[in-house]
Amino acid sequence: MLIAVHVTPRSGRDEVAGWRGGELSVKVASPPEAGKANAAVCVVLSKALGVPKGAVRVVRGETSRHKQVELDGVDEEDITCAFGEAPAGLF
Repeated sequence: MLIAVHVTPRSGRDEVAGWRGGELSVKVASPPEAGKANAAVCVVLSKALGVPKGAVRVVRGETSRHKQVELDGVDEEDITCAFGEAPAGLF
């Protein structure tokens, strides 16, 4: 499954802040240097969804705040349970 993610690096803590328009808002404490923020996003999402870190990958937007993240072994129901109801028409 692919989801759109909006990342806020250098935040006070690592957390999923909920839906922001058509994107899932993720805040990470890591700086956007050398892929540290991307790695932190993958860890935050894997913990929230209860999947291995290797099941979460940034597939587009490596240097942007707006990313596409691929989630293996996750479906719409898992997303809804972990992050709440997604905006209509997102999936």
